[in-house]
Amino acid sequence: MPIITVNMMEGRTDEQKEALIMAVTESVMASIGAPEENIRVLISEYPKKHWGIGRLPAHKAGR
Repeated sequence: MPIITVNMMEGRTDEQKEALIMAVTESVMASIGAPEENIRVLISEYPKKHWGIGRLPAHKAGR
């Protein structure tokens, strides 16, 4: 059972996350032949102040 974890900054809509889950699932199906019902996609969202870009938290880096 493939389990794919996506780490990203907060701020995407539910619709965007659903589209991401669908795209990742389709990619895993196409690349390794895993059946759709066996694929799990986990999204972990982090506050921008917890995501570093270079020396700055993302919210201070303008993200």
